[in-house]
Amino acid sequence: MSQTASLMGGTFSKQLARLLPPALASIGMTGLVNAPRQTGQKDPRIPTRNTHARLDTYLRQEPETLTPRSLKKLLTELQAVVDTKVSEVEGVRRAQPFVDWYQAADHDARADAWRLMTEQFSPDPKKVKLAKDQYEAALGTEDEAQAEIKLRKAFHSPRTRLLQRLGATPGGMRFLLDLRTELLQQLKTEPALLPLDAELENLFTGWFDIGFLELRTISWDSPASLIEKLIKYEAVHDIVSWDDAKNRLDHDRRCFAFFHPRLPNEPLIFVEVALTRAIADSMVPLLDVTASDADLKKANTAIFYSISNTQTGLRGVGFGDSLIKRVVEALQQELPQIKNFATLSPIPGFRKWLAKHAADVAAALPAKTRAQYRVDDTLDEDAWNTGWPDTLDPAQPRDNDALPQQMLRGAAAMYLGSLDDSGRPLDAVARFHLGNGARLEHIHWGADPSAKGSRQSYGLMVNYLYDLDKLDKHRAMLAEGKVAMSREVSKLKQFG
Repeated sequence: MSQTASLMGGTFSKQLARLLPPALASIGMTGLVNAPRQTGQKDPRIPTRNTHARLDTYLRQEPETLTPRSLKKLLTELQAVVDTKVSEVEGVRRAQPFVDWYQAADHDARADAWRLMTEQFSPDPKKVKLAKDQYEAALGTEDEAQAEIKLRKAFHSPRTRLLQRLGATPGGMRFLLDLRTELLQQLKTEPALLPLDAELENLFTGWFDIGFLELRTISWDSPASLIEKLIKYEAVHDIVSWDDAKNRLDHDRRCFAFFHPRLPNEPLIFVEVALTRAIADSMVPLLDVTASDADLKKANTAIFYSISNTQTGLRGVGFGDSLIKRVVEALQQELPQIKNFATLSPIPGFRKWLAKHAADVAAALPAKTRAQYRVDDTLDEDAWNTGWPDTLDPAQPRDNDALPQQMLRGAAAMYLGSLDDSGRPLDAVARFHLGNGARLEHIHWGADPSAKGSRQSYGLMVNYLYDLDKLDKHRAMLAEGKVAMSREVSKLKQFG
């Protein structure tokens, strides 16, 4: 099979599969992912009839919200928006009444609109099947390129044009972000709406490309409304007071925000940075409002200690290593003496993972070593194998030679070095940084003594090191199923 054909089994096919309505799941193209199966009992609040069946009747059934007549009227208005015979300007003008209706509607009525957009504006199954058959027949011939173009066009749904025109209305970008924010909650009980979500995510990936975003520095002199948003959206380490906010915007700190031209006063991402003389190993001094400021002349390290996405509607839209690079470039331009770039990051999935794998970690130890770890002799061996993490005291002073601490850090190294079935790191934060080419550098005991830190990871935190000369190498390693990690972490992983 040619190189072009092989692409169809990769990213392109997977993206297309997410946009398919259920009717297309049986086409059977090589590499396509079947539509997600619905598991468990159906939510009683979700209509049992799809919009095709509802439009063919006259009476509404519980728990349907819109009557068939109202549903037909709404469909007619949406079809007018995507009418190929009208100009873009007219299509956008026709979209505005729907936006106005939607914003005044309740959740259940909005959900009916999502169902219409999902089921009534999908690719034409007949056109897709015909184009797919023609493409397969053309493989290896001079007609292959044209057949691929036709196949791509067949997959292009009216739903895309509908969302584009909705997004072009005044405030349309904000409208679609809010729509997806609400839609994401519905997907938990109504996965049939996944094609609409995939379409939105695909559009946002292009619209919010990091190259289109503006990077601004946030300081204590910035507008109060912007600082209030920093406080509101901080997702890693809560900002508990105005003194706390001022500390994070002090002269030995930097805070950056990314903005989109269509949302000029709405920060999309906040990146908080501490400027230090060494890689930070604890959040305590970084969040201490009484701590002395660092001497910028001696600072050589930038610590990324919080990256917060402010827009739930952009979930899944990866800004990638370009986000880090933009911030690094801004820091290097202002402070050329900064040579080291690292994070001090949480491990949000660790405690939950360890609750399931504690016995596996214990079983990996030699019997003699396991006996040394038995810090609680009141438990029998089986109970200790599954419950040993809860016998540890996270408030113990840091001692990297202490066997219990080594065991917990070793378990964290095992977790952070593990990949899921698709080859991605198990931990969401690790997935971001390792995917951007960072290296797993250190794992620190007691680095986050907050209740949240204990709840997530027994207070453990990790440094990801951004070696600017090795980012591509580390990404290539991850693509091969290997996590880039320092000798220290590799040793911990073997010990655990």
